[in-house]
Amino acid sequence: MDARTKLKTKLPSRHVTEGPERAPHRSYYYAMGLTTAQIHQPFVGVASCWNEAAPCNISLMRQAQAVKKGVAAAGGTPREFCTITVTDGIAMGHEGMKSSLPSREAIADTVELTVRGHSYDALVGLAGCDKSLPGMMMAMCRLNVPSVFLYGGSILPGTFKGRPVTVQDVFEAVGKYSVGEMSDADLGELERQACPSAGACGAQFTANTMATVSEAIGLALPYSAGAPAPYEIRDAFCMTAGEQVMKLIAEGIRPRDIVTKKALENAAAVVAASGGSTNAALHLPAIAHECGIDFTLFDVAEVFKKTPYIADLKPGGRYVAKDMFEAGGIPLLMKTLLEHGFLHGDCMTVTGRTIAQNMKSVKWNPDQDVVRPANKPITKTGGVVGLKGNLAPEGAIVKVAGMSELKFSGPARCFDREEDCFAAVKAKKYKEGDVFVIRYEGPKGGPGMREMLATTAALYGQGMGGKVALITDGRFSGATRGFCIGHVGPEAAVGGPIALVKDGDIIEIDAVKGTMNLKVPAEELATRRKAWKPRPIDFGSGYIWKYAQQVGDALHGAVTHPGAAGEKSCYADI
Repeated sequence: MDARTKLKTKLPSRHVTEGPERAPHRSYYYAMGLTTAQIHQPFVGVASCWNEAAPCNISLMRQAQAVKKGVAAAGGTPREFCTITVTDGIAMGHEGMKSSLPSREAIADTVELTVRGHSYDALVGLAGCDKSLPGMMMAMCRLNVPSVFLYGGSILPGTFKGRPVTVQDVFEAVGKYSVGEMSDADLGELERQACPSAGACGAQFTANTMATVSEAIGLALPYSAGAPAPYEIRDAFCMTAGEQVMKLIAEGIRPRDIVTKKALENAAAVVAASGGSTNAALHLPAIAHECGIDFTLFDVAEVFKKTPYIADLKPGGRYVAKDMFEAGGIPLLMKTLLEHGFLHGDCMTVTGRTIAQNMKSVKWNPDQDVVRPANKPITKTGGVVGLKGNLAPEGAIVKVAGMSELKFSGPARCFDREEDCFAAVKAKKYKEGDVFVIRYEGPKGGPGMREMLATTAALYGQGMGGKVALITDGRFSGATRGFCIGHVGPEAAVGGPIALVKDGDIIEIDAVKGTMNLKVPAEELATRRKAWKPRPIDFGSGYIWKYAQQVGDALHGAVTHPGAAGEKSCYADI
């Protein structure tokens, strides 16, 4: 019995491959061409979010083949499978967006079920679009088998009239077109040129934000999350990930050894430092939940408050993920944060070494201006800020990267769904200084907590990005910029204060102090609360209905089950 076969006797896959009673099970593996030796090696699930929905995911199946080669080279037996992905860029601006956040749970659930059902010993997960990244990391922490996360890589920037563009420019062009500032021909040319390759949206939107998180939290190999999808070096990272997961099996290093409270704080720090997506404030608590760690939106906001904004990335800055990779990658960002006391260096990673050990050989690149030294930041406050007040007792979140004004006050314009607000914006039925309130779009009320990029991009395209504000119990895309506040809790569907706002009420927002208040007397709010009645949701069956029954609040990550705190036994120990 060699070392690999001996190791098998302690792993979950022994339940499907070892002993005379498992002869029927082994016959299935022989039917697929496996040898006796391969059947008695550790089984590694290679989970891919491949589909043909969008360029984010289209290269994942090819990359999965390189992962399988790495697993096999290191003495494991790879078993490839796919799960779903809902791509936000396609789902944006219509009912399809109600499927986006719920897909995060479906991804985690289906990966869990596949691994449990077939007793796989380890996991390498490949993800491309926004919710697939946290969904895959949640599954890894839930199962707690040795795991390596792989981002499929970002798209390359397009070129329009001699300047680089991303899909953000296309969304904002819709606003320009609506006010006659862009022709049919130019809009058509821009949409053809904005997305020239495979890969996820290129700026520091949600996909690249959570890719940055994957390295900082320790679940991804250094540099692997920065390489664009078309770059051949991705295959080398994939091969190495397959080899490395076999080392993690041998060394017994599991996701919950890696994803600790300190690691989550590191993840929050890189979000703030890179001006990342506000969606991270939803996904980090959800990942923590899978580990049994109490880490809420307020904990994320505390890290945001004390972390400098240093990476000059779109949508608030000048550069895209490709530029940061070529300047030195995510390790360059982490190195300067570590040197100036903004990261915990003692956190374990999938390399088998700590963050500090991984960063030891990283050299600062003085010939780039994508990432600034942490002691010479773009702004001293992080790129994302948490808010709290009588309008958001359970908190809210705003991205301030690239914003010059951090305070806003104005009268409310209330809408009970995104489409109605978008119609008003498109028709320019609003005034400078208005505060748009889009409610009943939260996790339960939506259901599904839609993103509002179509509306915010149209405002920016009309030249009103800094002249109005928008608040919602829903979410914003990582591509959103301007005074846009999401995750307001409690949400309207459960009677949160946002449900009590009326047109004309004055709302005061202060992103310096971290406050958001409704200037209405408490007695008046109490009267409105007595008159408020809950609204039925628009779904009476199906997955979205089921999600609405189970989902919790945004404060804790909009999760749908008790997490590790309610666990009776850990899958990895079966």
